Amino acid sequence: MANLMESELIRLRALEPEDVGVLYKWENDTEIWKVSNTIAPFSKHTLQRFIEEQQRDIYETRQLRLIIESKQTGLPVGAIDLFDLDPYNCRAGVGILIYDQCDQGQGYASHAVSILIGYCFRVLNINQLYCNIPSHNIRSLALFKSKGFTIIGLKKEWTRTTSDWQDEYMLQLLNPKKG
Repeated sequence: MANLMESELIRLRALEPEDVGVLYKWENDTEIWKVSNTIAPFSKHTLQRFIEEQQRDIYETRQLRLIIESKQTGLPVGAIDLFDLDPYNCRAGVGILIYDQCDQGQGYASHAVSILIGYCFRVLNINQLYCNIPSHNIRSLALFKSKGFTIIGLKKEWTRTTSDWQDEYMLQLLNPKKG
């Protein structure tokens, strides 16, 4: 039986204490702040506490971050998050990061989203997933649409940048409740 949390290309795994260095690099990259709504750097101590919190029950923390690990190299290439998990309404938001440009466009994000969808619908019994994508992020928009997400709205001037305001799409995927 195949592992639900991996494909031929990647493995989704829990955060480990040794991931603090890579999280520190990713979370403190100001280019990433544009899509993560971050406005201040994270300390290693804060990130260590975040990793420790991830060991608690997903229904208690209402979030889950998984490392996207290349099966070829065994190294982290990104992370995929569930956030705002609402157990009563059976829904959660999804966010993804493939950090290095050389790793983008290699299929890691596509595999990670597919795996996460299966995990959410089959294991967590989620009814719907949603994501928020800046209107200029054509690659992410195409990725989520290719996985069955549909645009359900456009939030005008939703995110402030250093020079202007950006629109943001909201997409949704309903559980087909197969079998």
